[in-house]
Amino acid sequence: MEDNKNYNKEELIREILEKDNDLENCNIDEELIHELINGKVSKNINVTHDEKLTLGQRTADKIATFGGSWTFIISFGLFLVVWIILNTVILKNRAFDIYPFVFLNLMLSCLAAIQAPIIMMSQNRQSEKDRLTAANDYLVNLKSEIIIEDLHKKIDLLIERQEEYKKNQDLLLKTIDELKNKSEK
Repeated sequence: MEDNKNYNKEELIREILEKDNDLENCNIDEELIHELINGKVSKNINVTHDEKLTLGQRTADKIATFGGSWTFIISFGLFLVVWIILNTVILKNRAFDIYPFVFLNLMLSCLAAIQAPIIMMSQNRQSEKDRLTAANDYLVNLKSEIIIEDLHKKIDLLIERQEEYKKNQDLLLKTIDELKNKSEK
C-alpha cells in the first residue's frame, strides 16, 4: 500500500511540475522528486550561507553594515567638522591642511575608492543569498502545493466513498422497510 501511495504522490508531483511554466527551461531531476515526496526541502539559508563565509567576506559585510549606518554618517560628519575647524580656526597659522583642504579631499577619495568595492562585494553576497532564498521558497511552496493537491484528492476520494456508503445505506433502509412491511402483512 505504501509503494502505491508513493507512486500516486510521484505521479502527482510530476503532474504539478509539468504544469509549472517556470520549469520549462529547468531540469528537475529524480532526486528533487524524491525529496519532495519524502524529505524536508526547506532550509535556513541564513545558517547555511553564513557558515561558508571567509574572514574577508565577514569583514566586508561588517564594514558595509557600518558604512551604511547613521553611526557612520554622524561620526564622519563630526570628523569633517572637527577637521575643518581644526585647520581654519584652531591651527590657523600652522594648519596641516589649509583651505581648500586638498589632503582631506584625497582621504575622502581614498575612502570612497575602498568603501565602494567592499559594499559591492557585500551586496553581491546578499544578492546570491536572496537567490538561494527565492529558490528555497519555491521548493517549499511546491511541496505545500503537492501536499494540498494530495489532501484534495484524498478528500475527494472520501466524499466519493461517503456517497457510495449513503447509497448503500439508503438501499439497506429501503430493504429493511420492505421486509418490515412484508412481516407486518
